[in-house]
Amino acid sequence: MSLALQALSLPSEDRFFPPFCLERLLRSVFDPLEGQRICILIDLPDLTLMQDAAFLNDPAFAIQRRAWEHFYLALKNGILESLGMSGGEVFAFNMTYGSNLDMEDECRDIAGQMLSLERDIYPHYGLILCISTWSATAPLTAMAKKYGFRGATLHGVNEVILGSGLSVDYDEVSRDAEKLRLAMTKADEIEIDFKLETGEVLTAKLFLEAQEAQKSHGLCRGLTPDIANLPAGEVYFVPTGAEGAFPMKYEDGTLGRLTVIGGRIVRSELIAGDQATVDAHNAKLTADPMTGVLGELGFGTQVLPISGADIQDEKVLGTCHMATGRDDHLGGPLHPELFNDRRNATHDDILFAPHKTPNFDIVQVRMKRGLQREVLIEHFRPSQYLLDALAT
Repeated sequence: MSLALQALSLPSEDRFFPPFCLERLLRSVFDPLEGQRICILIDLPDLTLMQDAAFLNDPAFAIQRRAWEHFYLALKNGILESLGMSGGEVFAFNMTYGSNLDMEDECRDIAGQMLSLERDIYPHYGLILCISTWSATAPLTAMAKKYGFRGATLHGVNEVILGSGLSVDYDEVSRDAEKLRLAMTKADEIEIDFKLETGEVLTAKLFLEAQEAQKSHGLCRGLTPDIANLPAGEVYFVPTGAEGAFPMKYEDGTLGRLTVIGGRIVRSELIAGDQATVDAHNAKLTADPMTGVLGELGFGTQVLPISGADIQDEKVLGTCHMATGRDDHLGGPLHPELFNDRRNATHDDILFAPHKTPNFDIVQVRMKRGLQREVLIEHFRPSQYLLDALAT
């Protein structure tokens, strides 16, 4: 039986995840090659904090501490030898302060020595794990293709993610993702109905032009340069256009009504919260229109506990998400040079999930594929069509 179907059949408290084991994760995701070199990248706001691991003394760097304790120390305490690998060093780069923004080349090692990512790191490691505050999937995907390494981005790692999304069997995750990918691939259009607490229904239509659906499934094996985004488990498209409207909950809790024309968010209107938040978004949309382009539509494929971090929560079956901005790492056309300011060239996910957006419901998600019409999601639950696909 499908891993997702097994999990759906159990009460949440009865779902079992084995303890996190880095060796199991590396074998599952990468099937590492004998003698391959591996390293870890972390981000810091001040690279002097890297010297002698001074960042460990500051509780503000919980993500970096987990990188040190669960990855760096694990590699040094036997996993490197067990896998027949070498290296295991950790390097720090400057925080980007934005999702998928390009990384500065400067980095430092534990001795505080100044190094270059492109000169000293990328060409010399076969596997690179980036455990950071902000996602680096887009820039590392570009660098992997340029320098020939494989790797994974694991931004925002917390204890829930370690104990669930990074402890699953990724062969099973891959199989379920493929079943759902086949159920959705070559879709022409996806329509999503959102119902606000006022009873108003907003509908967004995304045009896909029968493109082949892609999957983020966690496996990054073989010799092809690639970057896995972990935890994995989604089916996604790069929209060719979009129209309509949808609600968005901003970081401060403000709720806006976003109008989409020609594949791009053109304006936000206040539903509830702070008008200044909406005004700031509108100003950004005017100054740099590419920031409003819808560059991704994704559907979760796993049954996982809510972690409070979108990197895992967007992988939950029954949720969906859109993303604005750059999509070159997904095979899309939007790259940093197209933005008026490269600092705006982020890839920002907009997650629709019960815990994240309790002030509106996804009434229904519908797929049009040729003459076929299917419901995919209703009220944040996978449809029978998707459940049947998983059962095959």
